[in-house]
Amino acid sequence: HKMHITNDVVYVGINDHKIDLFEGKYVVPNGMSYNSYVILDQKVAVMDSVDVGFGKEWLANLQAVLQDRQPDYLVVQHMEPDHSANVLAFVQRYPNAKVVATNKAFVMMKNFFGTDLAEKQLIVGDGDTLCLGKHTLTFVTAPMVHWPEVMMTYDQTDKILFSADAFGKFGALDVQQDWLDEARRYYIGIVGKYGAQVQAVLKKTSALQIEKICSLHGPVLDSNINYYLGKYDLWSKYQAEFSGVAIAYTSIYGNTKQAVDLLEAQLLAKGVAVEKFDLARCDMPQAVAKAFAYDKLVLATTTYNNDVFPFMKEFINNLTERNFANKHVTLIENGSWAPVANKVMKSMLEKCKNLKFGDCITIHSSMSDDNKNNIATLANSLAQK
Repeated sequence: HKMHITNDVVYVGINDHKIDLFEGKYVVPNGMSYNSYVILDQKVAVMDSVDVGFGKEWLANLQAVLQDRQPDYLVVQHMEPDHSANVLAFVQRYPNAKVVATNKAFVMMKNFFGTDLAEKQLIVGDGDTLCLGKHTLTFVTAPMVHWPEVMMTYDQTDKILFSADAFGKFGALDVQQDWLDEARRYYIGIVGKYGAQVQAVLKKTSALQIEKICSLHGPVLDSNINYYLGKYDLWSKYQAEFSGVAIAYTSIYGNTKQAVDLLEAQLLAKGVAVEKFDLARCDMPQAVAKAFAYDKLVLATTTYNNDVFPFMKEFINNLTERNFANKHVTLIENGSWAPVANKVMKSMLEKCKNLKFGDCITIHSSMSDDNKNNIATLANSLAQK
């Protein structure tokens, strides 16, 4: 499906509905897009390739746009295989084209393909430019967003930022879906750890006049650009987007669930925004993303083998390895003889910056009248903060 983004820039990407897990981990019920673009000028530049299963389709899309023209450049912004898998197929089809990438990307090509395409290399660095005729491309290196070789490309003429994986989302382009939730799940899951590096790139791109963002996954963003930049700024500073409470819990026999259900009902009655996640059953990356989105988090779990229940352990590891920070956290534990979950959870969260802990609650097997009072007190304090 070819799609003109501007007069000279055409979409030649792919929708993948065969995929079940993106990066072997993320559930993508609406599939995935691998975006590739062509800039048609005196010289022709192709921006990135697509995943391994779609080479023929992608080359056919290219052919339909190029017709009898030969491309001059393939710009490789990111070496992750969902974008680089067809670099060799492209080079075989168009042997005269140069491959434009960072030095680190060519090192990775050797690892992935057994060749670094030495005779075709055009190595670029931060701030380098490439003139295609009417269009001039400026390269913006984005190390560790989220791989070391990544670069973005700014088209000065059409004011497009080709943003590599940044500003991407889960979901194929032939499924209508709001950007925010799936972009947040994507960002927090995949890029979340690299907030400082994202901040560095945002500083570089702030000098550019951006009218469109062409990411490697998800739709072309062509209006309200400051909204998207603002979200990335918040996310990469580890600041909350919303006032409200994310509740993440595990429950074995339903007693811990009863506690969080009561808390949720009382918070909702006070007009507080709440999202609750049963960690054994929910989409874990979505629960993680929402824990980052709200300013308050409640963790409720059972003591298990003198530790915490496995899904809660996985959840907290997901938070800490993404630099979870700047939150109000309340811990609720359940234990029938030796409750230690709150102590374990608190120690797991020790590395996190700027967490404020509220009063912890301990349930001995099932909720007592005291526990019900504890929950009411907690609901009041969370509603006020």
